[in-house]
Amino acid sequence: MKKRMILIAILIISIATLAGCKGKKKNNELEKVTIVLDWVPNTNHTGMYVALENGYYKDEGLEVEIIQPTAGGSADLIAAGQGEFGISYQEQVTYARTATEPLPVKAIAAIIQHNTSGFASPAAKNITSAKEFEGKKYGGWGSAIEAAMLKGLMEIEGGDYNKLDMIDIDASDFFASVENHVDFTWIYYGWDGVAAELKDYDINFIKLQDVESALDFYTPVIIAQEKLLKDKPKLAKKFLKATSKGYEYAINNPEKAGKLLIKHVPELDEKMVIASQEYLAKEYKAEVSRWGEMKESVWSTYGDWMFDNNLLENKLNSSEAFTNDYLPKE
Repeated sequence: MKKRMILIAILIISIATLAGCKGKKKNNELEKVTIVLDWVPNTNHTGMYVALENGYYKDEGLEVEIIQPTAGGSADLIAAGQGEFGISYQEQVTYARTATEPLPVKAIAAIIQHNTSGFASPAAKNITSAKEFEGKKYGGWGSAIEAAMLKGLMEIEGGDYNKLDMIDIDASDFFASVENHVDFTWIYYGWDGVAAELKDYDINFIKLQDVESALDFYTPVIIAQEKLLKDKPKLAKKFLKATSKGYEYAINNPEKAGKLLIKHVPELDEKMVIASQEYLAKEYKAEVSRWGEMKESVWSTYGDWMFDNNLLENKLNSSEAFTNDYLPKE
């Protein structure tokens, strides 16, 4: 009987110990999160790679994987639950939320405060205005957003959109595309514009808000599915807390941040990446005190312009398209 009682006691202690170990492992497990990019990895995304490399996500209990989009835009993938967070654009979110069958996605942070994008072409092609897009070949990724934007800009300057040839070049290199296939493409100056400067490659760049002030919108932005924001608000807050630290690091340490990006994407050119980081260090926050913050006026101004120019099926409810609620407090 004594031996039996000892064996039972040992068994009880063993079970309790195993249960304790199991519970401890469960408590220390990281929550898996997938980020769907909008394009190939570049300096728009550096803050997330910094947060990954410096352990900011892990500090928040997150195991983050950054992936490139497959078929369909990031908004479609996030709406379908193929990732927790995605990189998108204000124009894509606007289009998605005003479609006949709206996508339940919402912007939760602006990566850059002002629109640094525009249409670029080799200077030798003499394309200096949207009107001069007539009879030219435009290389893009085949989205309805591009068509709407081009149509709107051409009409402002008296151009005929029907005389523009749209060609899908997907994620092809800007320089190879304009040299061999098309006349102009849509670029971010902080990437391809900076690359052109380093190459001493003369381009004409038509910045969108220089044609129409309403086009100074947020691009890119971070998006999430509305259901995730409702069901897992703490997850969104933890994700943005770590991501914000990553972008603050990139603002204050552009060269170091660029090298961290290259560590994850070694095929990138280091000189070009660091030059781009130095350009974007001034753009990530610009005049706001908190990275990621958005203004409703920016959303409503752009949405109203698109609707008034018959470029949207329905009017945008700007207050429902974005939120600052998940950003870290100042």
